[in-house]
Amino acid sequence: MANANVRVRFCPSPTGNPHVGLVRTALFNWAFARHHGGTFVFRIEDTDAARDSEESYGQLLDSLRWLGFTWDEGPEVGGPHAPYRQSERMDIYADVAKKLQDGGYAYSCYCTTEELDARRDAARAAGKPSGYDGHCRDLTAEQKAAYETEGRASIVRFRMPDETITFTDLVRGEISVTPENVPDFGIVRANGAPLYTLVNPVDDALMEITHVLRGEDLLSSTPRQIALYRALIELGIAKGVPEFGHLPYVMGEGNKKLSKRDPESSLNLYRERGFLPEGLLNYLSLLGWSFSKDQDIFSIEEMVAKFDIPDVNANPARFDLKKAEAINADHIRQLDPKAFADACAPWLTAPHANWAPEDFDAEAWERIAPHAQTRVTVLSDITANVDFLFLKEPVRDQASWDKAMKGDPAALLATARENLAAADWSDPESLKQAVLTAGEAHGLKLGKAQAPVRVAVTGRTVGLPLFESLEILGKDRALARVDATLAKLTA
Repeated sequence: MANANVRVRFCPSPTGNPHVGLVRTALFNWAFARHHGGTFVFRIEDTDAARDSEESYGQLLDSLRWLGFTWDEGPEVGGPHAPYRQSERMDIYADVAKKLQDGGYAYSCYCTTEELDARRDAARAAGKPSGYDGHCRDLTAEQKAAYETEGRASIVRFRMPDETITFTDLVRGEISVTPENVPDFGIVRANGAPLYTLVNPVDDALMEITHVLRGEDLLSSTPRQIALYRALIELGIAKGVPEFGHLPYVMGEGNKKLSKRDPESSLNLYRERGFLPEGLLNYLSLLGWSFSKDQDIFSIEEMVAKFDIPDVNANPARFDLKKAEAINADHIRQLDPKAFADACAPWLTAPHANWAPEDFDAEAWERIAPHAQTRVTVLSDITANVDFLFLKEPVRDQASWDKAMKGDPAALLATARENLAAADWSDPESLKQAVLTAGEAHGLKLGKAQAPVRVAVTGRTVGLPLFESLEILGKDRALARVDATLAKLTA
């Protein structure tokens, strides 16, 4: 049932190139919001000045636009809870941190790193939990003054309640965490900089987020955030605790979590290879969710109509590049022919194209495009598939040459050339018969007979339908290439 009160957020950090796991999280949030007629908030978590960059921020915005995501509130759109970049909200966090301390929900901790490490080691040796032991929880004013006289710096820690925290995860069901497993945690650094543990839930509270849908790796922080939300409610800062849904890991090779170091994790890779946004999103939606038992190919509109978080599977999802490519190929087939031709445009010019701009023949491209549309897996495939039309001489791949030029290729090509010269070049079937007849004359079936012709004309053993390609290339150019190959074979 639609719920217009749904408010979700996508809040990446602008570090490095966008990751496909990040895109999957954005997709599930966006689809959930659109399914319920709710609000999709785009927020930038850029409080880490050492890692964040404006270049990455620009890439994030560009990537979301390329994927077709629109946001209802956020950068460049605005909204009632602006600003939507955390680096512009520092006064807000400082104010909340002070209120938490004044209200007794947080306290100053003066422990040094060495002291913390020593006490953790001792706890481990005794078989006890090694989290923070609450050493500074109840310091007197005199103890605080003594530490400050020593010149000790302090961080701000949140005071966890001494109770089991239970919540219902929308993906994983009921989860309970006992207090010994969730010690007091830092929310403000010694230099006054707020930590993620503070800014993330504070922003969610102030922006009235109703559902937090995020990666499984953040599940362990949920009890802490729930405790913080409850404190914020008591302080009159938050209206309620959002519902949580933790999305399954995306796994790479060897059943390891797909990381930024894995080549297939980069969104830019798929964009550069010519994945369609709808093809990539279709595949990513299947990483933890399914449309139906017997349908893997669907539009983004169909996904939105059916998507809901309780249908997400909690089990890890393995990223399968071959399946991603196959789904993208299906979406390419579904394009209107003109839309396909237009989508290929970037791969028909520099730096992708290896032909001179003046040698590009728009009419030839228009004629070959429908044949290419049924063959390519990603749009970048188009360059190598059609370059024979626009190059003065084809790029002859040595492996293809070695594979095709076996037996007595010169004799076969000589016969094929004679037959082709007499064929009807307005009819691909006539060209096929010319090569078929040449093959029969040399005891070869069509597949074996056409291989030397294809390599002579296109430079490769695989490609677009040969006889349609010959027709579009034209008689004079095609026969000239056969002649050049014969000259090379008989030299």
